[in-house]
Amino acid sequence: MQTDPAIVGPEALAARRQGTADAQRRVAEARRGWMERRSYFYILMRQALAFFVEPRERVLSVRCQDGWMLEAVEPREGVGLEITGEMVEVAKKQHPRFRYEVGFADTFQPQGEFDAIIVADPGETVDLQQEFENLRRCCHRGTRLCVYGYNSLWEAPLKLAEQLGLKMPQPEQNWLTEFDFRNLLELAGFEVIKVHYAALLPFRVPLVSRFCNNVLAHVPGLRRLCLIHFIIARPVPESGRASGLSVSVVVPCRNEEGNIEAAVQRIPALGTQTEIIFCDDQSTDKTRAEIERMMRAHPEKNIRLVEGPGICKAKNVWAGFDAAKNDILMILDADLTVMPEALPGFLDAIASNRGECINGSRLVYPIPREAMKVTNRAGNVVFSWLFSLLLGQRIKDTLCGTKVLRRDDWLRMRKYVDYWGVSDRWGDYDLLLGAAKLNMRIVDLPVHYQERVAGVSKMTRVLHNAKIMLAIMWKASVKMRRYGRP
Repeated sequence: MQTDPAIVGPEALAARRQGTADAQRRVAEARRGWMERRSYFYILMRQALAFFVEPRERVLSVRCQDGWMLEAVEPREGVGLEITGEMVEVAKKQHPRFRYEVGFADTFQPQGEFDAIIVADPGETVDLQQEFENLRRCCHRGTRLCVYGYNSLWEAPLKLAEQLGLKMPQPEQNWLTEFDFRNLLELAGFEVIKVHYAALLPFRVPLVSRFCNNVLAHVPGLRRLCLIHFIIARPVPESGRASGLSVSVVVPCRNEEGNIEAAVQRIPALGTQTEIIFCDDQSTDKTRAEIERMMRAHPEKNIRLVEGPGICKAKNVWAGFDAAKNDILMILDADLTVMPEALPGFLDAIASNRGECINGSRLVYPIPREAMKVTNRAGNVVFSWLFSLLLGQRIKDTLCGTKVLRRDDWLRMRKYVDYWGVSDRWGDYDLLLGAAKLNMRIVDLPVHYQERVAGVSKMTRVLHNAKIMLAIMWKASVKMRRYGRP
């Protein structure tokens, strides 16, 4: 429906809203039939939404249609918002367990806070910036906004499909580019974390559709031709203060007796209180004795000893994380090649909400020749590039041992440890994949990488380790393509 050119000012916007509502009333009862005829497309969309929104959350679905999006994400509490009572009645019949409200999201303010907000049909919204501003008031620090809509490149094919009766009729649309959405979200107080494209071939062709949607749709360049985009954003949080947070520094160690005393002396006081958790992974030297000596020599410091399982570094770190009691979790490798004096910078980055998973990056500043082998550095560069493609966020150094996150985020992430198909011996990939799965903002923090003073490196057998890393990445990419959920 085109707006009457004789109507101007705010009345023109009201007339467009009325036209959109009238168009929905005409198709409300028929929507289920259209969805059944396009069942393959809606299967793809349900799988994607189930991947981007965690189950058992409080979810608001804006332009919820008949409630199928709420059903797909399995919320603890679901609220649907639609623009007509007719569509809401259809939704109540199809998915009665959810609560529904009637209103335009750019003129109606939903009540309460939500863990996830799904925004569909943004092309029909009269004032999209105002809609995003209204939704910003429904967010807390961890809320994720998922905008689900058509790729503007498909404008002509979709209009043709409507004319041929192959697609359900829709009212006048906004055809926005990815840049337009980023700009509107930024103006409304959101930060885009990633953009995902889906449905390169939106109808079923045996074998061909699977190859197109599971493989080609994830190839850089080709993915921008997909029918649907999912834009994942977070509310830009207010800057926090490190003084209000307590910190647990987890120090995984195996045969590092020569570095324990230096670690205790050099780890600074952080936040309101600091606990230093040494995770001794069945050392065969005097590491444990050194830790116990430090505990006796420095009773003023909260030093704890945790027994590692003796399996791999990752399991050792998880033991420390599970034992930690404070707000912020930091990993500091016992070789001290990342300076303990750098930890306040990590605390400041996460306390100020510039990121939610702070990842140390050793590949910015010059590296001493003996600190990292050329083969290890080359492998780091390659894997970081591949990981950035996989996660949709730029990561320069995946294997830096120093990573920092909030303990409550770790508790949500815990279920994704060893979920990706190959056990991660180091833990770096599990943390980065888990953070990406939860749509957390991953931020690199450059660090000065130094040679170890005592002990020997555990990062040997370069080719063997590279094979394991490639296997983790491949398995993770398959699960992400299939939108897996534990």
